Amino acid sequence: MNRLLIIIGKIIVGVLRLLGRNAGNLPGIVLWHLTRGKCCKMFKVDCPIIAVTGTNGKTSVTNCIAQLFEQSGKKIIINKEGNNLDTGICSLLLRHCDMSGKVDADYLILETDESHVPVVYSQQKLETLVVLNFFRDQLDRNGEMETLIQKINGFCKTFSGNLILNGDDPNTARLGRANPDNKNVKYFHAEPYAFATKEIFEASEGRFCPFCGEALEYDYYQYSHIGKFRCNNCGFGNNEPYMTAKDIDLEKPVFTADGHEYSPKLNSIYNVYNMTAVASAAKLYNISSEVTENVINNYTVNNGRMESFMLGDRHATLNLAKNPVGANMTLRVMNEMQGEKELLFVLNDNVADGLDVSWIWDINFSIFERVTRVVTSGTRAYDIAVRIKCSGYDASKIVVKPDLDEAVEELARTEGRKFVIANYTAVQPTRSALKRYIEKHGGEHNENG
Repeated sequence: MNRLLIIIGKIIVGVLRLLGRNAGNLPGIVLWHLTRGKCCKMFKVDCPIIAVTGTNGKTSVTNCIAQLFEQSGKKIIINKEGNNLDTGICSLLLRHCDMSGKVDADYLILETDESHVPVVYSQQKLETLVVLNFFRDQLDRNGEMETLIQKINGFCKTFSGNLILNGDDPNTARLGRANPDNKNVKYFHAEPYAFATKEIFEASEGRFCPFCGEALEYDYYQYSHIGKFRCNNCGFGNNEPYMTAKDIDLEKPVFTADGHEYSPKLNSIYNVYNMTAVASAAKLYNISSEVTENVINNYTVNNGRMESFMLGDRHATLNLAKNPVGANMTLRVMNEMQGEKELLFVLNDNVADGLDVSWIWDINFSIFERVTRVVTSGTRAYDIAVRIKCSGYDASKIVVKPDLDEAVEELARTEGRKFVIANYTAVQPTRSALKRYIEKHGGEHNENG
């Protein structure tokens, strides 16, 4: 039966490729129905599987870990296109298996949607799970964050493999207690950077101990609820770090970890945590320091993630923000930059975004610094404009342009540094609008930020 299913799946892949499609999800959807939800079970995978999950940063960390092994001469399979549900992973394995379903690789490195970790890895044996963070995200699909954490916590209760956890996120660190018999739990941590605070300034989901209910005490907050925390009642949070980022200087940017100095291309505390997770995986798998430094120092993001554009002589940075934390992190980068700047915020409410846009009320616009003007666009341009006005920002400095091309024209009309935030389905149309402006008026597009 498995062989027949594999043949059917490969035929679908072949037809889609003939039609110019990448076969990223549809073959898996068909096999999901034919196998009654067990589409990943029919593959024979003998190599170790490393999975990366969490609300933000999955793609970057997955790609970096894959580069660690590639540059070490290993044959890896990765879902680089980001199809991270069970159907997408099934489609990926279909493209890389023989007719018996056997997958030939040294390692599988798989970005995995948080809600699908228990689904996929009840069907395939997982060796290492990297968990980055948990924030409220796409409530239409995921529900409240606690529901999502409980799903992964249930999986971790019987998981005895390597568990690499963000020790500065109480929602992630709690997974380390799910299976008391698992001796392979490792935490990564970051010492405070220049803009760490004693008080919380953004939406937080980690205020109380998940084990005894007492309020958590923080030595400092890096962003949102990420920071050095502890429960004075039961000791939750007192974990020995496996990897610690120190001497963080985002001006250069540079940080040290495990005695090595790294100079990443992206200067945000958010990226420091991502790269510390990568360094943790490198240490676990004995990747050489030369390879690790090369990967961390040269990794760049594109496709709407801190992507750089020159609109004439105006420098603009575009970043995806699909939840409050993603938006807040871009605002932090913007605020920490000296000089005056302007913001374009593009907000859509398509199905893939989540029809509920109430998450914008968890974005902290009240900490704007030297932001002289805001342009809003997208299907919910007026909603985000009202939200920014309600934060206390001068309404006379807000310009609403639902049409994206008009919004970009408006943004570029004045001098100064520009930042663009776009949510999930808005990113690609925004990129296209920025490129159209450059074609019409001149400028430059640099996908490497």
